[in-house]
Amino acid sequence: ASIRCVSCFTGFPVHNLHLYVTQCHVIAIVLCQQACFASLVSQDYVNGTDQEEIRTGVDQCIQKFLDVARQTECFFLQKRLQLSVQKPDQVVKEDVSELRNELQRKELLVQKHLSKLHHWQQVLEDVSVQHRKPPDLPPPGPLAFLEQASASLPAAPLKQT
Repeated sequence: ASIRCVSCFTGFPVHNLHLYVTQCHVIAIVLCQQACFASLVSQDYVNGTDQEEIRTGVDQCIQKFLDVARQTECFFLQKRLQLSVQKPDQVVKEDVSELRNELQRKELLVQKHLSKLHHWQQVLEDVSVQHRKPPDLPPPGPLAFLEQASASLPAAPLKQT
């Protein structure tokens, strides 16, 4: 069961044929996807059609979609293989570009994690500093100034009686 898309090429120049074949594969997979969705939201569900019949119809649509998807994947893999044979430098350029993009994405991810790490290190540092402080003294009252001043005075000599 291969895709026949003869109507896609009618009237088009032969040198652009590969573009139309590609387009036909994409159109076929989109149409199969739409058929799957249509079978899932069909009025037959509402009208009470036999459940087994509905399931069979949905299964057939999904199977057709999977078949077309496999054919499309095969088509693009063949095109990729042809490209690698005809223009190996192009494949290398694409691979290098993909690797650069991946490296940039991972670099951003590392920066994000470093930022989070610094944040949590600061939180731990703040908690650690709070635990090292001596216990807080009660808040100063209205006579706090006099209490501080009297604490710095030498002790008065004791009176002997």
